[in-house]
Amino acid sequence: MTHVVVIGAGQAGSSLVAKLRNGGFQGKVTLIGEEPVAPYQRPPLSKKYLLGEMDLDRLLLRPESFYSENGIDLHLNETVQSIDVAGQAVVAGGHRINYDELVLTTGSVPRRLPAAIGGLLDSVYVVRDLKDVDSMAPEFAEGKRVLIVGGGYIGLEAAAVAASRGLDVTLVEMADRILQRVAAPETSDYFRTLHSGKGVRILEGVGLDHLTGDKKVSGAKLTDGTELDVDFVIVGVGISPATALAEAAGLDIENGIKTDAQGRTSVPHIWAAGDCASFPYKGARIRLESVPNAIDQAEIVAENIMGADKDYVAKPWFWSDQYDVKLQIAGLNTGYDRVVTREGGGGSVSFWYYQGDQLLAVDAMNAPRDYMIGKRLIESGKSPAPETVADPDTDMKALMKL
Repeated sequence: MTHVVVIGAGQAGSSLVAKLRNGGFQGKVTLIGEEPVAPYQRPPLSKKYLLGEMDLDRLLLRPESFYSENGIDLHLNETVQSIDVAGQAVVAGGHRINYDELVLTTGSVPRRLPAAIGGLLDSVYVVRDLKDVDSMAPEFAEGKRVLIVGGGYIGLEAAAVAASRGLDVTLVEMADRILQRVAAPETSDYFRTLHSGKGVRILEGVGLDHLTGDKKVSGAKLTDGTELDVDFVIVGVGISPATALAEAAGLDIENGIKTDAQGRTSVPHIWAAGDCASFPYKGARIRLESVPNAIDQAEIVAENIMGADKDYVAKPWFWSDQYDVKLQIAGLNTGYDRVVTREGGGGSVSFWYYQGDQLLAVDAMNAPRDYMIGKRLIESGKSPAPETVADPDTDMKALMKL
């Protein structure tokens, strides 16, 4: 009987084992996770869960009973120490588990502050898993002073929650502007204005020099000499693919675990999907950090384990919730040379990224219609003229008939 072992019980791992069973796979399935709880959603952790608007049961991707009812051997609170490639086995919790097919859905790990600048002080947090959010939740009391390091989406979402709770929020971003790595200046300007209007102090072009405190953080010195009194710190300076296990096993690594278009790694009978995996995309190699990618890529790998022989064709899309603004992003803006603004009613706006005449991506703020139409245009390879998109009188739905 074929045995599929999946390492990593997050969105990708849970989606993969469910797809195997839904697809009629009759072999043995084992899902191994380091955390003590069944696979759960991560995006609501730093928002609805932290705010107390969503409990753990609603956070779970599937009831824990789903796994036993579907013949999935779920190993929780268990760390895989190594992969025996030659023997086709993993060593976890001190015992060996043999596999016929192995899938790595190990996800990603947050980048932390170095110990030399105070990264090990108490009340310095990252936002990645349930334990992180549970540990920081008591800090979110009105009037407390929080320093957020990093002006990407993780940092901005944390700032939104803190500000909505009545905290004194300072956010520092070393780059010239927030969201510089992922978005156009127009999107940066939009969110800077949004946060500033909510009382968040945003400092751009300024880094953290070091944190101060005796065991517990109490202050921060910035690279411009500014000194701040703080009660706690949230670090949102990005994530890295969790590749240590794969590297130790000799798998090829290239900005993540390197896979082919179907999810196979460089070692036979080992696959990868989700945040940890890089794959071919339009003549290049990319790695996507998003829930939709984790689900879609994992399901393709499950199908390929069952013999489907399908390439994964990514359809990148992302989202971020900040205050009452829902940002939806379609496509990848890499290589853009022009941004077109489309104003909508009720304060909605969308920014359309072009490279020459080709539409690459759309950032839509409270503009779901623009997002959906932009997403369909990008996926179908259609590029309306920038002037047409910018014209508020344009019937966006008619663009699909181009």
